[in-house]
Amino acid sequence: MTHDDVGSPSEGLARHPLVGRPGKVIALHLNYRSRIAQRGRTPAKPSYFLKPVTSVAATDQTVERPLGAELLAFEGEIALVIGKTARRIARADGWAHVSAVTAANDLGVYDLRAADKGSNLRSKGGDGYTPLGPAALPAAELDPAALRVRTWVNGELVQDDSAGAVAFPFGELVADLSQLITLEPGDVVLTGTPAGSSVVVPGDVIEVEVDVPDTEHRTGRLRTTVVEGAVPLPDFSAQPAVDDHQRAEAWGSREAAGLVPEPAPFELTDELVAKLRQVSVATLSAQLRKHGHNQLSIDGVRTNSPGRKMIGRARTLRFVPGREDLFRSHGGGYNAQKRAFDALGPGDVLVVEARGERGSGTVGDILALRAQVRGAAGIVTDGGVRDWTAVAGLDIPTFSSGPHPAVLGRRHVPWDGDLTIACGGATVQPGDVIVGDDDGVLVIPPALLDEVLDASIEQEAEEEWIAARVAEGASVDGLYPLSGQWRERYDAERNSDR
Repeated sequence: MTHDDVGSPSEGLARHPLVGRPGKVIALHLNYRSRIAQRGRTPAKPSYFLKPVTSVAATDQTVERPLGAELLAFEGEIALVIGKTARRIARADGWAHVSAVTAANDLGVYDLRAADKGSNLRSKGGDGYTPLGPAALPAAELDPAALRVRTWVNGELVQDDSAGAVAFPFGELVADLSQLITLEPGDVVLTGTPAGSSVVVPGDVIEVEVDVPDTEHRTGRLRTTVVEGAVPLPDFSAQPAVDDHQRAEAWGSREAAGLVPEPAPFELTDELVAKLRQVSVATLSAQLRKHGHNQLSIDGVRTNSPGRKMIGRARTLRFVPGREDLFRSHGGGYNAQKRAFDALGPGDVLVVEARGERGSGTVGDILALRAQVRGAAGIVTDGGVRDWTAVAGLDIPTFSSGPHPAVLGRRHVPWDGDLTIACGGATVQPGDVIVGDDDGVLVIPPALLDEVLDASIEQEAEEEWIAARVAEGASVDGLYPLSGQWRERYDAERNSDR
């Protein structure tokens, strides 16, 4: 079947047999917890995008995968049809403004995402990219949490989830949208898709159905057939473009897309922490230098808690130079500094970029206490610390350029966090291993840790043996560093102990 054959989206765009011509179609990004888990990002609040009215199609029509595109994906959804005008309504009144529910397929071309810059207009707005139907269920007779959505591709069930498992209940979505946008009768709201959305190709048949299990409330199957587009996009239009990230997003996972799985994220295990406690920062620094890394020391900082070691993974916070207008807009309220401390978790070390500016405090006793309560392993700043004595009295070690009584607004504006920063002349990335003791603080890239750590443990054992010989009265000539007969003796004793 071609684009101009009977049943194609070129026909019937003026009025849909079920919903007429909606004033607007609004779609939700993430809602089902199964999809949220799959995407790996949890929205704090609902977020939306608009789809053109011309994307609406009926059942038994076709949808084009644009010529040259690879990643046309389906998303089975529950669609809400607004029944009466909603403007700034209460959350409890949201569902009462819905007249009907039907099945929807929020189709999209991942190849065109880059051209949209987040709007989804080209990727999800094509003709026929919002099939609806085939029947409507009366909202007044339904418990929205009891609704179920299922999707089949070529007869195989690929999506099956309940509206009781959404992050944002349907009535709440209607109320939320109404705060800024007047919803009018006939408007359509797409409520998100569960896990199982994936890629389809020309010839595939997608069916979506919404029902209430064990009842007669059933939309019937919304059926759409995929066809290949015949007309290429002209040169003045953005062309389809894909990469492995988009393939993984479209297929649902790297494995489903046939890609090599991403390596497991680095974990600073209890075993690694125990090894790090055995070696000093000075020894680690020497080994990093032997491995060709001379730029990993955070210079100019010292501990306010001598004798306590700090080991953890970096979280970062950046201050920019003070500017009155920017401090007014970014310095008050729940600013980046407070958010950074609230986001700390067990084993985190907050590393602060303060540009070596010592004329202001960058952390005080309240925020340091918050870090301690959150289980953080330490704080490092190349700026000053307020409430020096109180901070030193906490259990959490803090490294800084020294005390200063001024609040940060004197020199700094809290700007952003969890990005690559500079602290004490060293580049620090989130996830780097941070180790500090009375000699200072080091940044260790996770990829280097195993090799450097084992070499450091060996170096410490060797230096302990050398110190014992010096204590016995031996000259350091040939002993430190080990060479000749001293080396042979050490190796022999070391091997005999293993």
